[in-house]
Amino acid sequence: MSVNKVILLGYVGQDPEIRYPEKGKSLAFISLATNDYYPSTGAEVTEWHRLVMGGKHAEIAEKYIRKGTRLYVEGKIKSREYTDKLNIRRRMTEIIVENLELLGRSSEQ
Repeated sequence: MSVNKVILLGYVGQDPEIRYPEKGKSLAFISLATNDYYPSTGAEVTEWHRLVMGGKHAEIAEKYIRKGTRLYVEGKIKSREYTDKLNIRRRMTEIIVENLELLGRSSEQ
């Protein structure tokens, strides 16, 4: 048995990027920031996650999610490789969103 499950709670770093790969289908790409606090040093480190949403989640992202929105997401980790414009092979890790809850905006917004 194996499990591929991710739970994240964080803030959106920029407005979603919406793409339409096929007529009638949309994908949303979102950067989500989570913070880790290390009491021994007093340091806070931000980790950025790339979220991928399709279907109803992409529609919700397009209508309601903006920079500063606080999100709770559940999903799975997916890695892929591609060759960039300079012919350099790259690897990207993304979170494929399966469940999503909007929790409001940051206190700064």
